[in-house]
Amino acid sequence: MTAKPRILTGINRAAGPSSGSLILIHDLYGAMPELHTTFLGRAPVDPPWTTAFDHMITLATPKRPHGPDFDRYLDELTQEVRALIEHTRPDAIHAQYVGLALSLAFARTAGNIPIISIAHGPDVMAAERSPRERETLEEVAAASTAIVTPTTTLAERIDRLTRGRFTDRLAVIPWGIPLHKAQARDQPPAVTEVLSLVHAGRLDENKSTITAIEALALTHHQHRLTVIGHGTLREALRHRATELGLGNRIRFEPFLPRTELWRRLPNFDAFVFTTSGLEAFGLVLIEAQAHGLPVAYSDLPGVTAILGGAGLPYTSGDPRSLAQVLDEMGCDRHQRKAVAEKGANNARRYDIANTGRHLRDLTLHVVRGRMS
Repeated sequence: MTAKPRILTGINRAAGPSSGSLILIHDLYGAMPELHTTFLGRAPVDPPWTTAFDHMITLATPKRPHGPDFDRYLDELTQEVRALIEHTRPDAIHAQYVGLALSLAFARTAGNIPIISIAHGPDVMAAERSPRERETLEEVAAASTAIVTPTTTLAERIDRLTRGRFTDRLAVIPWGIPLHKAQARDQPPAVTEVLSLVHAGRLDENKSTITAIEALALTHHQHRLTVIGHGTLREALRHRATELGLGNRIRFEPFLPRTELWRRLPNFDAFVFTTSGLEAFGLVLIEAQAHGLPVAYSDLPGVTAILGGAGLPYTSGDPRSLAQVLDEMGCDRHQRKAVAEKGANNARRYDIANTGRHLRDLTLHVVRGRMS
């Protein structure tokens, strides 16, 4: 195979660094220069992002993901995808988000082109909530040559949803970050018992930022928390902080581009991770570790393994449990230093170059199988 294999992929959102999944795939395809990638996205397009893909196409079908018009929307999107497949003639398709509309359109139009579907987490949560979404996930899984997940925990949930029909197609490829860009903090742990804490991510029910806010009202020390991100619960969280008298200890900041977030991370004493439901991987945990921050984290299945045991767990969704961990962390700076050092070592396991190598090898394997 002399020419680069042609890959068609995409995410049915505005093409810019607005979410962890979009940032991840930008890094991922930048780490696979051996593949020629065409990316399908939505307007508006952030121009700098075109550098990660060889070609970018803006989807034209108006997006209508919910309501009675969904079937018509899916038919129109499928027709558009069919035409794009005929035009780009890919050797393989990477269907991001198993079971969402764009992946379903790929499944219905790929023909003999192999599909590698890639689970991100929200797709699996949607299938667990809704019978229709579950049917969609099963259809995409059935059309896929391989189903990639970042953790064994997520693979097991997909396996349960599909009743073990596609166990042999599941492949675990851990996600990663561009480690060479991370800069660990160069100052020693703060001597004071009052910590400068940071939480970053979507502000929604699953991320459970409310746990961190209510924990601060229960700590013995006057820790400060910076909440970075946007989401549907932002104003409700702000109101709760005010209600608890924490207005001077909790600062809300908007979503930050990763370059700015990474520049800021080493200035904090610790990272607080509060997700209470499914977490596909938790790249922000690795980002925090790579920047030298100890992590207090909710004890979800699989998270301890991702962190390499380098973190301080608390009972998921329990503010009192988190408050206790934060106070213990504040009182023992030697513990914070040890956890931070162990975390920095753990983060080295998760370089995006490794993720790219494994996905590239899997892609070449299925492409060669198609051509043989």
